[in-house]
Amino acid sequence: MKSKSSFSVDSLFKPFTADNLELSNRIVMAPMTRGFSLEGVPGNNVAEYYRRRAANDVGLIITEGTLINHPAAAAKPNSPNFYGKEALNGWSHVVNAVHDAGGRIFPQLWHVGMERKTDALPNAGAKPIGPSGLDASGEKVTKPMSESEIADAITAYAQAAEDAKRLGFDGIELHGAHGYLIDQFFWDRTNKRTDQYGGNLAQRTRFAAEVIKACRNKVGSSFPISFRFSQWKVGDYSAKLANTPHELEQFLTPLTDAGVDIFHCSTRRFWEAEFEGSDHSLSGWTKKLTGKPVISVGSVSLDTEFTSSLFERKDSAHHANFEILIEMLEKGEFDFIAVGRALLMDPAWAIKVKEERMNEILPFSVEALNDLK
Repeated sequence: MKSKSSFSVDSLFKPFTADNLELSNRIVMAPMTRGFSLEGVPGNNVAEYYRRRAANDVGLIITEGTLINHPAAAAKPNSPNFYGKEALNGWSHVVNAVHDAGGRIFPQLWHVGMERKTDALPNAGAKPIGPSGLDASGEKVTKPMSESEIADAITAYAQAAEDAKRLGFDGIELHGAHGYLIDQFFWDRTNKRTDQYGGNLAQRTRFAAEVIKACRNKVGSSFPISFRFSQWKVGDYSAKLANTPHELEQFLTPLTDAGVDIFHCSTRRFWEAEFEGSDHSLSGWTKKLTGKPVISVGSVSLDTEFTSSLFERKDSAHHANFEILIEMLEKGEFDFIAVGRALLMDPAWAIKVKEERMNEILPFSVEALNDLK
């Protein structure tokens, strides 16, 4: 039964066109680690998982984090590789399945950096890497990355980008958020370097900028590159890279200059203002400062913020923040909205919203998490 709302969702379903990227609407599937890829190889189950969302009117799918070709890239087993013949063949099937369903898809390229434990699988014994060898608490775990190790990591990102284009993906996303490798270079708690990869916030963007430039050199000028960043880190929601709009501009400018096309601004609650004295969200400030299209994300159609429902049962209030979402989209606070847990639970989330059948959206529950496909 259709549940008529007091506002229109039409703006969510307006097409978007920029350079070589054409999307049917403004809904993005947020990257969410699932661990479905046995020994790092995405199978038919992974292809079907993404195909179902594309077939139900998701405009752009950003895959779960896919591992670049480095022995310490993974933190857990069965995260998908983005290297090696077997894994890349698997991703080719995923791309074809999504395209056949009318969707578009980016792989998210990922290295966990210091979030890896030495005994983690796969590649048990491979030591974590990071700019200064420090974990998220600032404790020393291993030696800082050498310049040759930095160069090797940059090369691995670039090779993954080249492979993504060859396989027919519609763009790539670089995971620069949540305290993983690229973000560890950004954060002053984990980057104490005194060479060209350390220093103030703008100087700490050098590693990311070199990754972006290396990827751009491999894929050409018209292949979309999205960059995901966050203020918060896993386990530290009070962390800040930038405390003012001016600092945020210093952070974003080198990334923009390096070749980012889209910024994916990861927050816990998409509607919250980022800095005192302004109603702009992180995505709103990012769009204002860079002029680039932006993706916002954070607790869309849920009544709990990111991670809370993993530990306690709460039903989702699916319509609760739709009205403010539409208002912010129409005001230009962001160009796209990424949907995580709600879309994870209900593959038909987008089509139900389009048809204003919000009352039919399946509520997320932690009990169902391990059974989601």
